[in-house]
Amino acid sequence: MAQPLDTALAEVRALLLEPGRLTRAIAAGRRRGQAPSVVRAELRPVMLKAGPRLQVVTSDGVRPYTRNLAFGAEAEAAVDALLAEPFGNWHVQTADTTVQVRVTKSGAAQVHRARVQSTPDTSHDRAKEYLLDPGDPLFEVIGGSAAKRRQVDAFLRSLAATLPSNEELPQPLRVVDLGCGNAYLTFAAHRYLTANRGLDVRLIGVDVREDQRERNTELASRLGWADTVHFVAGTIADAPVGWEPTNTARERADPAGQPAGERGRHGADVVLALHACDTATDEALARAVAWRAPWVLAAPCCHHDIAAQLRRAAPPPPYALLTGHGILRERFADLLTDSLRAALLRQHGYRVDVVEFVDSAHTPRNLLIRATYTGAAGDPAEYRALVETWQVVPRLAVLLAERGSTR
Repeated sequence: MAQPLDTALAEVRALLLEPGRLTRAIAAGRRRGQAPSVVRAELRPVMLKAGPRLQVVTSDGVRPYTRNLAFGAEAEAAVDALLAEPFGNWHVQTADTTVQVRVTKSGAAQVHRARVQSTPDTSHDRAKEYLLDPGDPLFEVIGGSAAKRRQVDAFLRSLAATLPSNEELPQPLRVVDLGCGNAYLTFAAHRYLTANRGLDVRLIGVDVREDQRERNTELASRLGWADTVHFVAGTIADAPVGWEPTNTARERADPAGQPAGERGRHGADVVLALHACDTATDEALARAVAWRAPWVLAAPCCHHDIAAQLRRAAPPPPYALLTGHGILRERFADLLTDSLRAALLRQHGYRVDVVEFVDSAHTPRNLLIRATYTGAAGDPAEYRALVETWQVVPRLAVLLAERGSTR
């Protein structure tokens, strides 16, 4: 039920100015016929050497502006100024409550309140905890089904487990999402890395379709991220990815063990690929290796290339039963393809894990290749024995050879 806007904003004000209770708040969107002076504002409490502060990050659509304000008159003045802006949505998270305020066309407020589970629930049916709240206003802008949000959130959990501490990361952190499609992962990764981790991020999404580039660019602008999130139309293998010149701080940061200054030639620090179909995953991995990207996460989708090669070749004895039936051949092709991908990455200096990143109930394509560059090359003997036994040529091996990355 709608209620007076002033009443709803008074509730929001009280939550924003309670440092022991506030977790994070976001203001975005616009009211009918009005436009705020900033496109987005994010508030959260932080602890500095000088004591607790209210961090206010606003964006004018070009660049973010951060202030750390003392609780009291200084924070109150800033909060009152933001509440006076004609934002269309407020999303406030506290230790025990989530409050969402949406301003209707008539200028009233639709308010949704939800309690946060405070008592640990040890039952098998407990609600899933998310890195990004499904009610985050981000999802009102980018859309996406509940299933897609679960996949993206699970992917982000693997990213969180892969990256080291902020102090060990170069900043700005350069992230490329190859085969980004509707960019659900792209935008969610930006939100996680900036809001949850507090990192300075430059993110590029690559997709072959020009209409996707236009759509995603418009969404980045609506979110106020036009200065940090960009989209390129082109193939995964060849789309141009441009970055600002390497600065001295970046040259000194060396989490992946490269010589100082060498990282300036690389195209990305983090490479992401969520369900790039068949050999598109190989293209993403080959480009990551060519960049010597320190961190790579790819969730493959479909494995037609190796499956087709298995159909054409006689299986080695005594393994004919593995490929004699279509469904078994397809499943074996999945395992063989990703095993060979992992082996090739190890040969090029990566430590590799192949893990299940989301429950198969949400998608059968639930494996994730997670790689961290160490510079220690693996032994190619087992890989060579495997491809010779099955008489297959992995597409990734071909792409690496074309890029001059053979080992």
